[in-house]
Amino acid sequence: MKIFVWLFIIFVILAVVFGVSIFNKLVRARNQAKNGFAQIDVQLKRRHDLIPNLVETAKRYLTHEQETLTRVIGARNHAQSLQDSSSHQPDSLEHMALFAKAEGMLSKALGQFSAVVEAYPELKADSMIKDLMDELTNAENRIGFARQHYNDSVMFYNNGREVFPNNLISSTFGFRPLSPLVFEDRKVIAQAPIVDMS
Repeated sequence: MKIFVWLFIIFVILAVVFGVSIFNKLVRARNQAKNGFAQIDVQLKRRHDLIPNLVETAKRYLTHEQETLTRVIGARNHAQSLQDSSSHQPDSLEHMALFAKAEGMLSKALGQFSAVVEAYPELKADSMIKDLMDELTNAENRIGFARQHYNDSVMFYNNGREVFPNNLISSTFGFRPLSPLVFEDRKVIAQAPIVDMS
């Protein structure tokens, strides 16, 4: 009888240790994903901060393109308001969908702005515009890298919380799924140059 009591105690201890180990792995994976999301936020804030300077500098050249400038600023303000909202967390699936849509709309507006810049040689030649566009392209690249890291971390975390027996721990302790960040418009500000050798 004593041996069964000891075996039961050992089994309970092993189950607790195993459960704690799973819990800790899920916490680490969730924290890594949230850190990845924070890195996206930093890069998006950098992009949001560049846009007013870019639009202000371009205004003197683009007197006939006010609609484009207004669209860029409107999209920027909308995206920034979602970024600054209290529900700005990767475990709010509804917010993440709205956030991704707003950032996609901003990317689309910036793409249109970039096309307008290309159409005005004097604007394209302005050193301030060139520097700001380079900064914006740099920010876009950093956003892409940060988003890839975040999405990989989300996949790792979501897989970890869904497999058995981890799903027992994740459902018991409220480990909610995280949403990857996918922008609707995948165009970037600076397209790869097309080389024509003909």
